[in-house]
Amino acid sequence: MSNTEKDLLIEALDSNWVAPIGPHLDKFEKDMSNYLGGYHAAALSSGTAALHLALKIIGVRKDDVVLCPSLTFAATANSILYEKAYPVFLDSEKENGLLNLKCLEFAIKKYKPKALITVDLYGYSCDYDIILELCSENNIHVIEDAAEALGSEYKSRKCGTFGSIGIFSFNGNKIITTSGGGMLISDNQEYIKKAKFLSTQARENKIYYEHKELGYNYRMSNILASIGIGQLNKIDDYVLKRSAIFDRYKKSLSHIKGFNFPNEVDYGKSNHWLTTLSINPEELKISRDEIIIALDKENIESRPIWKPMHLQPLYKGYDYVSEKSEDVSAKLFQNGLCLPSGSALSEKDQDKTIQTIKSLIK
Repeated sequence: MSNTEKDLLIEALDSNWVAPIGPHLDKFEKDMSNYLGGYHAAALSSGTAALHLALKIIGVRKDDVVLCPSLTFAATANSILYEKAYPVFLDSEKENGLLNLKCLEFAIKKYKPKALITVDLYGYSCDYDIILELCSENNIHVIEDAAEALGSEYKSRKCGTFGSIGIFSFNGNKIITTSGGGMLISDNQEYIKKAKFLSTQARENKIYYEHKELGYNYRMSNILASIGIGQLNKIDDYVLKRSAIFDRYKKSLSHIKGFNFPNEVDYGKSNHWLTTLSINPEELKISRDEIIIALDKENIESRPIWKPMHLQPLYKGYDYVSEKSEDVSAKLFQNGLCLPSGSALSEKDQDKTIQTIKSLIK
């Protein structure tokens, strides 16, 4: 946060527009639309709310099958259960944890799904040419969960703009934040009009309160949108900062046998929202958890990567598609590590993280 966000917040407070309506909300949506190249936008209370509305808007109903990567944050899968649909989880690619395309092709043939939610994991873009072709051939809606990927690109096009609908998150840990918030994106203006309608309790256009559909209290407030305006204005600087942090970690640690960093996909550019790497405990002679404990003793927060959905107690019993009985996402979770990556991270603090890890290895 900087004085820019502070000034905009005070401006919004002074204007007395504190409800989920107001000039800052309109401007935040317009600025996001301009940043993405003209896509329509609806600012909402969270990325989870955006995922839920996306499924409703494309017509997902009870017992419909929705495909979803297993290696993701719980909100991706939870939104499917909100509509009482049936999630089928898909395994990952070894190199970067992204959706395994062979598993996707198999699942499309077996389950005849209504929709697919893709996840641009930790800021790395999925291969959308292949995904969109597969889904178009089989009349499957694609929802792009780009919660972690604002500022990332696929073939010079911004992530979030693929498929029927895309979503972003502005939670406190994302590359830009409104403290809590999200956004629904589409080139279909009717989808965005529907999202704004449903997110304000589906109130009909009358002077009294009338409701014909089930609605939700999902709209972002004008106050939070004012912070988003200031944050979005600095997104390019944040991407450069996060990329420099990733490069510094990789340069300092990748030569150590047993540390494996994800490679940038040749078709895209990551925002490097979070620096992640995979540990080979046999080569290092220490485990991922031992590194986390050593860092914690130095007051440095780190954590495992996402625990896959098919391993979560909530989703026990749901179908999971992996290739050749090899559970890649489970192995990535077992050995995957997230390192401090915030845009405000100083080189001094990053060096402390690096040296703590190197000392443990020695």
